[in-house]
Amino acid sequence: QVQLVESGGGLVQAGGSLRLSCAASGGTFSSYGMGWFRQAPGKEREFVAAINLSGGITNYADFVKGRFTISRDNDKNMVYLQMNSLKPEDTAAYYCAGSVRYSTSTYRGLYDYWGQGTQVTVSS
Repeated sequence: QVQLVESGGGLVQAGGSLRLSCAASGGTFSSYGMGWFRQAPGKEREFVAAINLSGGITNYADFVKGRFTISRDNDKNMVYLQMNSLKPEDTAAYYCAGSVRYSTSTYRGLYDYWGQGTQVTVSS
């Protein structure tokens, strides 16, 4: 069983930045495509960003392009989400996810492993 643990969430003013981290254990990290999703209260969980096994291909939701950057370090079993120019509508719980068979999927149903989430709150 693969375990994913997110960290780095917190409270930030609009226009500020945060860097989220996801630590993986219990499996072969370099064999998984990795993604970030987010969910605000009362809303569906939505795709944010994804990165393939080697880190050479990325995929972003339109509403974060130019502001967020996903990256991974397979030697450290870590994936990151750098978030800049944050907006109040970015407020949500952010989840790290891993996929055994898919590389940069936007569909939450294709991910096999999920972390417990880290809260990001952006004030106006």
